[in-house]
Amino acid sequence: MTDVRSPQRSGDSSEESRKQRIDRELMELLNELRVALPGVQFLFAFLLVVPFQQQGTQLTDFQRDVYFATLLAAAVATGLLIAPAAQHRVLFRQHDKEALLRRSNRSAFLGLVVLALAIVGAVLLVTDVVFDLTLAWFTAAVVGALLAWWWIAVPLWKRAHNEQDGPED
Repeated sequence: MTDVRSPQRSGDSSEESRKQRIDRELMELLNELRVALPGVQFLFAFLLVVPFQQQGTQLTDFQRDVYFATLLAAAVATGLLIAPAAQHRVLFRQHDKEALLRRSNRSAFLGLVVLALAIVGAVLLVTDVVFDLTLAWFTAAVVGALLAWWWIAVPLWKRAHNEQDGPED
């Protein structure tokens, strides 16, 4: 079903076709991922360097465990956030953009959730190394709560209170 209020990008008042909507939504998703990817890649690169620093060998067992979990979360987030572009390229001209869009949306959302876990893990690790474990847990909890609020709770609340999802999600 097409929303009559949604004109085509050309400024014309005719309705956006299903194909045009899918094409636009896929391009919007890929553009959004271009924003998220540098952050997760920077975090991943930072985590790859940590063991080669002098203090890397002086970590407690807890810090090594947090480091490992955070490294894995950053790697998985990177893979999930790159997956839509990779699938788009592999499935080029297969005439299945709507299914690709659905898979890519799920992959991007899950990638952002795992990225949030990686960010919280990195904050926990660095704060524990630089300050102490109590402050580390508190800081990580606050960062996690803020990310959960802004990245998940607010959009889900908005989605639940919208009458319907239109073309301008």
